[in-house]
Amino acid sequence: MSVRARSFTYEISIDQDWVATSDRGGVPLPSEERTWTPEHLLLAALVRCTLTSFRHHARRAGHEPATRGTVAAVVTRREEDGRFALVEARVDLDVTFDPLPPQDEIRALVEKGERDCFVGASLTVEPDYHWTVNGEDLS
Repeated sequence: MSVRARSFTYEISIDQDWVATSDRGGVPLPSEERTWTPEHLLLAALVRCTLTSFRHHARRAGHEPATRGTVAAVVTRREEDGRFALVEARVDLDVTFDPLPPQDEIRALVEKGERDCFVGASLTVEPDYHWTVNGEDLS
């Protein structure tokens, strides 16, 4: 008997004024084309997804870390097909634990955070992750 993988469904809608709403409710995302481009939203999704994955695993291990992150990316024509795409993404993630877990546990949580972010896994370019934990660069 095969085991079926869990699946998750998401739905958003964009109305005629380009206001986005989520099937989960919350505050609608207004159309701010100059400030929140689709590219910016993708980058926000990458950081949020990575940190959500990381925090999920940290909480399962009994930790409640404070997290934040930034990402800088380049979109240009890919050499292989001439299509515009994300070709570079540097993700800087900052985590604070109190108390600080052992180093091997931190490394395992970082690996799981990167591995289990479906946004990062969905990109054709692999994000360049840089983690800082309690002020120490893990890169």
